[in-house]
Amino acid sequence: MRVAVARENADARRRVPPSEPDGSGIGVNYVDAYVKALEVELASGAKVSCKRKGLEITLSIGERSGTALLRRLDHGPDVETILRRALEDAAEAAGSRFTVEDGTMYLEVE
Repeated sequence: MRVAVARENADARRRVPPSEPDGSGIGVNYVDAYVKALEVELASGAKVSCKRKGLEITLSIGERSGTALLRRLDHGPDVETILRRALEDAAEAAGSRFTVEDGTMYLEVE
C-alpha cells in the first residue's frame, strides 16, 4: 500500500550548502530540517519517524526500522541526492520503499 507521508520541508532547501555552510560535506543542517517532516502517524496507526545521528539515518515505520549511511563519496556531492539515497536505503532495510513525487514523500508499506 502506497501512503503519502508528508510534503517536503520547503525550509530545508534554504539550508543546502553553500547558502548555509556546515563543514560536514553531507549537509547536516539540510538533513535535519528535511527529516523533521517524517515525524507522522499513518492512518493505520503506525508511527513514522526519522532521526540522524552522525552519518547514520534511522527510519522507523511502526515496529520496523532501518538504517543507512549518508555517503558523500558514493552519492555526492549533491546533498539532496545523498539524503534521498540514504532514505531509500533505510526504507528498504525497514521493509518499505521511499519515493518523492511532486514534493510529496511516499512510503510503500505492507
